[in-house]
Amino acid sequence: MKLGVLTNVVANKPFPEALDYFQSLGIQMIEVGCGGYPGKDHADPAILLNDEAKLEEFKKTVADHGMQISALSCHGNPIHPNKEIAKKYDDDMHNAVLLAEKLGIDCLNTFSGCPGDCETAKYPNWVTCAWPDDYGAVLEWQWNEVLIPYWKNFVAFAKEHGVNKIALEMHPGFCVYNTHSLLKLREAVGPEIGANFDPSHLIWQGMDPCACIREIGKAGALFHFHAKDTRIDPYNTPVNGVLDTQHYSDEIHRSWIFRSVGYGNDMRYWKDIVSNLRLVGYDYVMSIEHEDSLMSQNEGLTKAVSFLKEVMTFEDKMTDMWWA
Repeated sequence: MKLGVLTNVVANKPFPEALDYFQSLGIQMIEVGCGGYPGKDHADPAILLNDEAKLEEFKKTVADHGMQISALSCHGNPIHPNKEIAKKYDDDMHNAVLLAEKLGIDCLNTFSGCPGDCETAKYPNWVTCAWPDDYGAVLEWQWNEVLIPYWKNFVAFAKEHGVNKIALEMHPGFCVYNTHSLLKLREAVGPEIGANFDPSHLIWQGMDPCACIREIGKAGALFHFHAKDTRIDPYNTPVNGVLDTQHYSDEIHRSWIFRSVGYGNDMRYWKDIVSNLRLVGYDYVMSIEHEDSLMSQNEGLTKAVSFLKEVMTFEDKMTDMWWA
């Protein structure tokens, strides 16, 4: 496996300076945001797709630092009921595919998106329960009329341009948020749909990342991995449960918060995650996404790097019983 990072953790640094910093930490791969929520600070398709010199400079900067790009990231909601918002994200995602083609990258990390509850809706409607029956009707409309048709069209476009891994981050608030919904969309659309596996969003939902890794891995749908942790608050959760609408900045009152790896769960927990990744044949990247609001950019990242160096396995897996 290789140690990676989503570069927008230092979006304030120029790209060469950011790579100098990552290189000093021993990071081997970078995941680069090029639209949507991750932003375009280090890779703006509007520039790189229209200026060959800038594109070559970008590629040379990566190569000169001895790094590889694990994926491009363009997270957003391309099926937002507000057509203007949807188009912005959809345009970003199409441009991300075109940039990936130029860079020889076959993996795009993103969200599935979430529509409203009907054609005239103004806001997304994330359905999380089966009763009253109204919710089932909304869910059926969302999937059959919006979600599946959108992704069939987008996957066809992506394949034409050499991108055959659409790695969806299973994230609450979007239609694909757990193992079942990911594999359901994959079955409806095709094998190009898979996971950018981020344990942090699964932990607070009560899911076991290792069990999910096995299920998704056996399906051949594990494309990319985010190294991010979640801490379940032992005082607030017993009172209010895990469904939490407190603002992320109000950490002391929340039922859970995002943490750098090792600050939500211990080393044994993360060693089990690494071992199960290897058991299902995943030997690509563990890409740090730092969203720990209790730590600075530098401290959260450096502690995550140090922790992962202890739990990751970097050498090739043995194919025989070398000890026998």
